[in-house]
Amino acid sequence: MRKVCPIRLHHVQTSSMILNFWKQLAAAVCCVCAALVSFSRVYLQYHTWWQVVCGGGVGLALAVVWFILVHYVFTPCFPQIVQWRVCELLLICDTTLIPCVMWFEYANIRQEARARQRKLHPSSKSQ
Repeated sequence: MRKVCPIRLHHVQTSSMILNFWKQLAAAVCCVCAALVSFSRVYLQYHTWWQVVCGGGVGLALAVVWFILVHYVFTPCFPQIVQWRVCELLLICDTTLIPCVMWFEYANIRQEARARQRKLHPSSKSQ
């Protein structure tokens, strides 16, 4: 029986120029949104510029620390982590070694659908 895996411990590695463009565009849009929110916090006088800059610096530092922890500390532990009981209850699985998760899921779902279709509607040859 195939397990459903809603939470993935996976990093996609692609070299597609179009995909890289969209990733960079998404990052730029996020930076613009962060700048607009920062400006609005100062404009509406909820914070001073110094508070916004300090908050951004703290957020950036914590993001870098989190990235390093996940990349170098947690990733090698993924096979052990997914065997924990809580991970099994939450259907967490490790797809780190699968290069293209979408294609893997597509192929497996098609294969499972065909197998179930054959079980539900056996061909007339078997009668």
